[in-house]
Amino acid sequence: MGKAKIAITMDAEFIGELDRLVEENYFQNRSQAICDAVREKLARMKRSRLSIECAKLDPKFEKAMVEEGLASVERIGKIIGKASLEELNQAIEGLNEIIA
Repeated sequence: MGKAKIAITMDAEFIGELDRLVEENYFQNRSQAICDAVREKLARMKRSRLSIECAKLDPKFEKAMVEEGLASVERIGKIIGKASLEELNQAIEGLNEIIA
């Protein structure tokens, strides 16, 4: 990932804290400290957005969809269980043709 220089304006109090952390070798320099802070903030925001989107889901609807999917898998399993080896091979060939 390429890097670019930017100019930022900060309160003197924050700059003092930043310089103290650099002096204590917590960070190599101001730039590293600021990059780490931005990276951490962006990661937190991504997690927050995911939480917000997940909160929009309707648990009853999601459960119904899962149950419908499981019922479909069960039905397919019963059909396959009754099929002969030749019928299964024909079905697989048909699927392969569709995929190709």
